[in-house]
Amino acid sequence: MAARRALRAVLVDLNGTLHIEDAAVPGAQEALKRLRGTSVMVRFVTNTTKESKRDLLERLKKLEFDISEDEIFTSLTAARNLVEQKQVRPLLLVDDRALPDFKGIQTSDPNAVVIGLAPEHFHYQTLNQAFRLLLDGAPLIAIHKARYYKRKDGLALGPGPFVTALEYATDTKATVVGKPEKTFFLEALRGTGCEPEEAVMIGDDCRDDVGGAQDVGMLGILVKTGKYRAADEEKVSPPPYLTCESFPHAVDHILQHLL
Repeated sequence: MAARRALRAVLVDLNGTLHIEDAAVPGAQEALKRLRGTSVMVRFVTNTTKESKRDLLERLKKLEFDISEDEIFTSLTAARNLVEQKQVRPLLLVDDRALPDFKGIQTSDPNAVVIGLAPEHFHYQTLNQAFRLLLDGAPLIAIHKARYYKRKDGLALGPGPFVTALEYATDTKATVVGKPEKTFFLEALRGTGCEPEEAVMIGDDCRDDVGGAQDVGMLGILVKTGKYRAADEEKVSPPPYLTCESFPHAVDHILQHLL
């Protein structure tokens, strides 16, 4: 790993870190204001595939977070970029609310499969359609492979188990575009002009947020909100740079020890 440099950028996960669905993590708005009062650049990175970037931004604004659209980098954006690069026509297994982020993409007579979190589409008929396309040689693009995520009513299955089922059934390997892929973090940093050694990532997922960020040379801070479960910090190597109670505590640490 390269030598650490002065902190210039902070990447922040959204659902589970700043908010859980329509409820903000206590103190998160004020903590974000304090972080913005420093010289660091703040970017928001999310694997959320349940809604378009515009809908996500609207949700955050209703929760009184001061965030602009160009500060958000989503796995949906990364997936669309890959679809355009490959020039394929995807079968989109994504939530209907995420479809605006694929506006203009040709989807008739599909020759690829793009899969995100889409509970209403995860039934036998649709998954079997995807299965047959993959058997015919269509590429499988996974927006991410999270095992589970946090909802107001508790933990819920993520897209990972369904992606893995299709991989298993067709003896293929998905191209994953979201966290924890290295390219995702590098793309998120690209517009900042910062190197990974000048950045820190804050998130509630030990593998996708912290493990992925640390694999590219960033510091990773794990928060005990959202999907966090006891001893999660022991599931990644190296362990998180810091494990703390919540986003406000992470900001406190940054202000006191990293600036």
